[in-house]
Amino acid sequence: MTHLQKIQHLQKFLNQPHHSYYDDFTADILLYFNDDFSEVNPQFDFLDELNSPEAIEQKIAFLLSQFVLKFDAEQETENDFIHYYIGS
Repeated sequence: MTHLQKIQHLQKFLNQPHHSYYDDFTADILLYFNDDFSEVNPQFDFLDELNSPEAIEQKIAFLLSQFVLKFDAEQETENDFIHYYIGS
């Protein structure tokens, strides 16, 4: 997959409804990327280590599960939390 294909797959995955508690957090992830799904956005550097659509989905599913289990709005912001798990 090219870098652009990875970004496009991530965007598509985040925009599809999961019909679960995860949906509450996918909007936060979309905001983290500032609605900039271009190849020049350095926030997508984490995709370099992921080589398949499944790997991308697993990474985001892990992030979403961590949101459910560990996120504490009194201790950190959503952006800080996301950056900790996928930031470079």
